[in-house]
Amino acid sequence: MSTQKKPPDSTIYQLKISLRETKPPIWRTVQVLSSTTLQKLHLIIQESMGWYNSHLHQFLIDGVEYGEPAPEYDFEVTDEAKVKLSKVVGGEKAKFSYIYDFGDGWDHTILVEKILPRDPKVIYPICIKGKRACPPEDCGGPWGYAEFLEAIKNPSHPDHDDMLEWIDGDFDPEEFDLDEVNERLA
Repeated sequence: MSTQKKPPDSTIYQLKISLRETKPPIWRTVQVLSSTTLQKLHLIIQESMGWYNSHLHQFLIDGVEYGEPAPEYDFEVTDEAKVKLSKVVGGEKAKFSYIYDFGDGWDHTILVEKILPRDPKVIYPICIKGKRACPPEDCGGPWGYAEFLEAIKNPSHPDHDDMLEWIDGDFDPEEFDLDEVNERLA
């Protein structure tokens, strides 16, 4: 009896990407091909969360650091462009980390919620759910974000006007637009 392996693109990983240390929680659920490289997953996370891809990042999976090697900055990691998700992430319920912007320290937990058969009618990657707006770039990480929210909510806060000007006058932390995320992913 011969066993045939399914092509890697026939399997979909449903990933829940949660931003750590933010309350209330900020998260996205995306579906990606199992053959997605970690480099492409980085770009998917950037688009689904709403980051601008302007800082270093890395994945931490089973004690191995993956990212875009930058020896000129002493940033030695396993090259994410050469690694497929299916080769480093086990089955359902597997967890790993994604860190974006080492200065601000945006730490994400990625959970493999489900492994599904590919739906030929769906164009992947796709975001299927999410909650809350992505924090603004360079706001100081989870602690700076909490201070930012406090300032914009309170007109008598000493930084209120400066923060609103910095964010171009408007920021709704509860806003999440699924269609907009999927337009960016397309």
